[in-house]
Amino acid sequence: MQATRLDIDGLVVFEPKVFADDRGAFFESFNETRFRETTGADVRFVQDNHSISKQGVVRGLHYQLEPHAQGKLVRVAVGAAYDVAVDIRKSSPTFGKWAGIELSAANRKQFWIPAGFAHGFLALEEGTEFLYKTTDFWHGASERSIRWDDPAIGIDWPLGVAPILSGKDAAAPLLSDAELFK
Repeated sequence: MQATRLDIDGLVVFEPKVFADDRGAFFESFNETRFRETTGADVRFVQDNHSISKQGVVRGLHYQLEPHAQGKLVRVAVGAAYDVAVDIRKSSPTFGKWAGIELSAANRKQFWIPAGFAHGFLALEEGTEFLYKTTDFWHGASERSIRWDDPAIGIDWPLGVAPILSGKDAAAPLLSDAELFK
């Protein structure tokens, strides 16, 4: 499994080695030892989530506050998504910066997003199935969001259609008004 650290500290993209033949394909989607060696994170995944989205759906930018902050290891099982992480650690030299990557069933890449980041994605294909492994359980009272199109962040979403948003995501505050990490 190849791992690539991104320019924002903590973000890592994993790309599995795929073994394919005339029967189909096999790949290791997670290896705890390799994950810890690469990220330096000693985490335990406690919840798996699976969302299915229409093309053009934007989910996020979501996060949970401490003590229920979540790290997420995300991938796409069907379709494709443009996945984004935004550094919301006020003390970080990359505070407010973002990184985006295309995740797809075809490229099989995974994106590690540690606690301290807001996360969101845009479904690029109809019926995109997005999988999340999280380091803490969902905790409604700790859940927060930031507006997906906040101009102060300036995410360059590859929109080909008008985005489809939940009411909650459409009403999310700007980064400057959000409750964040120290």
